[in-house]
Amino acid sequence: MTEEAGAITGELELLCWPENDGLHVAARYAETDDWYTVSGGPVRLTGDLEGVSEQVAQHLRTPGPVVDGNEKAVSLEGFAGA
Repeated sequence: MTEEAGAITGELELLCWPENDGLHVAARYAETDDWYTVSGGPVRLTGDLEGVSEQVAQHLRTPGPVVDGNEKAVSLEGFAGA
């Protein structure tokens, strides 16, 4: 789930960068120019940056729960990695 475009699916690229308020995450369709802010961020960093981007990618690849027959979009809301 993104702030600007809602749910995006398919082959995506992620960009993660730390700032004072946490880890910011953006996604885009592979090999395109437009980046979209992933909803639920920034992620609070509680430890080392090493491996955090892979944790974020794994979290976003995990399907959301099915509610009333529809899969809920995944965001960084409640992400407990890092």
